[in-house]
Amino acid sequence: MQFSQVSLPDLARISRRTVFGSLAVGVGGLVLCVLLQAALVGLGLCVGIALGIANFRMVQGSVARAGRRSGPKRRPLALNTMGRLAVITAVALGLLFVSFDLGFGVMAGLAVFQFLLLFGVVRSMLKGAGASFGGGSLFSGISGMLSVDQLDDDPAAGPQPGPSELGVPGEGPMER
Repeated sequence: MQFSQVSLPDLARISRRTVFGSLAVGVGGLVLCVLLQAALVGLGLCVGIALGIANFRMVQGSVARAGRRSGPKRRPLALNTMGRLAVITAVALGLLFVSFDLGFGVMAGLAVFQFLLLFGVVRSMLKGAGASFGGGSLFSGISGMLSVDQLDDDPAAGPQPGPSELGVPGEGPMER
């Protein structure tokens, strides 16, 4: 199973769970940090989560616009993504230099958001993999996902060179 096989309702569900889960972690983290007398870390955590959510929403908008656009789609999408990531990186590093506690919290918030997003995507893919590969267990879904036979190779590209044609040491006539 590949990410392209995740349905639109799954993406909406992943998005919703990630945002609400991130907000819950942010509020809980802020309360915990205030109780531990590290309010700047808690504030930074919330700012990092907010930056992650904002970036995620902007990515969704960029992808939707690129899908409606005719002609080349990757270049504007890549440039927008690079610009957004550069701004987020500059904000996070700038805050780290201004106040270590605040910057650390921002970095942690960004990491928490990305982890929750990745967890949601993997969870959805594993649930779909169990159904699409004929097994209901978690491990049948993983083995189906990791199967080499499931790769989408380009049949027009022809056969791929083996180790002997690539000159891999220890394999093939070049070693003799």
